[in-house]
Amino acid sequence: MMDGSVYESAPVEAPKRNCLAVLVDNEPGVLARVIGLFSGRGYNIESLTVDEVDSESHLSRITIVTSGPPMMIEQIKAQLSRLVPVRQVVNLTTQGKSVEGCLAYVKFIGDANKREDAKLIARKLGARTVDMTANAVIFELTAMFGHIDQMIAELKPLGQVEVARTGSVAMLCGDTVLSITPQAVRKSA
Repeated sequence: MMDGSVYESAPVEAPKRNCLAVLVDNEPGVLARVIGLFSGRGYNIESLTVDEVDSESHLSRITIVTSGPPMMIEQIKAQLSRLVPVRQVVNLTTQGKSVEGCLAYVKFIGDANKREDAKLIARKLGARTVDMTANAVIFELTAMFGHIDQMIAELKPLGQVEVARTGSVAMLCGDTVLSITPQAVRKSA
């Protein structure tokens, strides 16, 4: 099918989900600068988590999930690397095998029979009950986003559902570790 152009265009690459690990100095304003980079350039953040990972070095690790073609992801990495408080940026999606998951609390409210059905669904999906009252039960599930989405989808037809979930956390498998050395990733000794 002709699009009216006499020039052949390069095929457009479909956006791909990428998980970035970013080591940053743990100081005020760093997260705002990272988020500002994304919003200022029109990039979407699908998931974001941050916590201090080394109190001696005052380092925090930000895990960001975003989607885009490879060229855009490389541009994001390069722009993040130029921020002063950023020590390392690694695309875990392209660095090899990694594990990724998130935590969700799912509150289900329904009559006694529906709560029993909800408990069976939760047990089947590996969730544990962390609170129960006469009308509600709260489940805790640590899993991939899709697994959590499945649990929510199965519970919604039974009653009212409230969800609180973290963003993704991820880590490379094997003996490869993130470091603040000049290389983005190094093998442990």
